Amino acid sequence: MAIKLSRLLLLLPILALTLAGCGVNTIPTQDEQVKAAWAEVQNQYQRRADLVPNLVATVRGYAAQEANVLTQVTQARASATQVRVDASTITDPAAFERYQAAQNQLSGVLGRLLAITENYPDLKSNQNFLALQSQLEGTENRIAISRRDYNEAARVYNTSLRTFPTILWAKTFYASQKPAVPFAAVAEAQTAPTVSFDPPAAPAMAPAAPAAKP
Repeated sequence: MAIKLSRLLLLLPILALTLAGCGVNTIPTQDEQVKAAWAEVQNQYQRRADLVPNLVATVRGYAAQEANVLTQVTQARASATQVRVDASTITDPAAFERYQAAQNQLSGVLGRLLAITENYPDLKSNQNFLALQSQLEGTENRIAISRRDYNEAARVYNTSLRTFPTILWAKTFYASQKPAVPFAAVAEAQTAPTVSFDPPAAPAMAPAAPAAKP
């Protein structure tokens, strides 16, 4: 009995190495990578939300008449920050969609806010506004990068859940694991914006009526 037990103990490290070589640790490792990427997405969205109050206050100081847009930005920020998310959100399509929709709404109204500032030269040259605008642009770039990295981590993880040999562990040891939901491009991103610096064309004149024959 002792000999058999000692042989079993000797086989355990070999079994552990065999399982590791077959990818038994792949799924939990990739799951943690997805969660880390998701945390970075949340971090960048929070960074943007933190910039909004100062941006709104600065614009209001120069363009108080744009109260409607300023209110929309404030409301969209409140909605975006009120959507509660955690690590479980990445495997809950409905919760994930609510979070993405709230963030997309804030992106849209921020775009409109920055567009109207073009009509206020004093605001465009204000150093505080320029600094906030630069920080916002940098944050938007980081958001795009963090979403890209998250999508890639989710793709790798989801592939492991469906392909051999890791699907064997997905169906046995990790049967409770769910696919991660990727970010989808917003509808507006499918159409390139049209930008023109040409002055508006003058309205076409109606053709003159033919002269009456005598």
